[in-house]
Amino acid sequence: MLDQTNSGKLPTEGVHHITLVGANRQTSIDFWEGLLGMPFVFEQPNLDDPSESHLYFDPGDGRMITIFTDESRAPDATRTSTGVGAVHHLAFTVSQSVFDQVEARLDARQVAHSGRKDRGFMESIYFEDPLGLTIELTYYRFTVPQGHRIADVMIAAHRVRVAEGARNIRQSHVARAIEGLTAARDSLSKRTD
Repeated sequence: MLDQTNSGKLPTEGVHHITLVGANRQTSIDFWEGLLGMPFVFEQPNLDDPSESHLYFDPGDGRMITIFTDESRAPDATRTSTGVGAVHHLAFTVSQSVFDQVEARLDARQVAHSGRKDRGFMESIYFEDPLGLTIELTYYRFTVPQGHRIADVMIAAHRVRVAEGARNIRQSHVARAIEGLTAARDSLSKRTD
């Protein structure tokens, strides 16, 4: 029998790629590969607009960030729209070791940034790409228990936070969430009566 609660839904399995409208080709290569270290892996014409090129970059998880470029477009660092329907920012995962060096590396390249932001369960730093899009580099302050996903930890931490009446998720909420997830593992010492 068809489960009526999911009737008509289109279940996704992850982000396939994100495509941005860029300026010229070299601006995209300099930022995405030159600053963020994403290998430039593929290029072809934009199949919907042959006057544009379509550049593909690997952000590190096997998915793609793609950029439509046109040599007639110059970079404009004016902040991109944050109005309804606009993309506010893109966030990329880095290791804690890399994160600890982000400020110094951005400073060395004279890239303005927000400085470290403590988000409770993660740390973040923000800066803008050459076209005014806000980019976030971040890492989670926890390790996901084997057999679970980040989303499992976050929903459990959210429930702990709400039950406590806290405004935002804190490290203590994450710790209790992970305790709950790992407590569900099977053990021979658990009673089965």
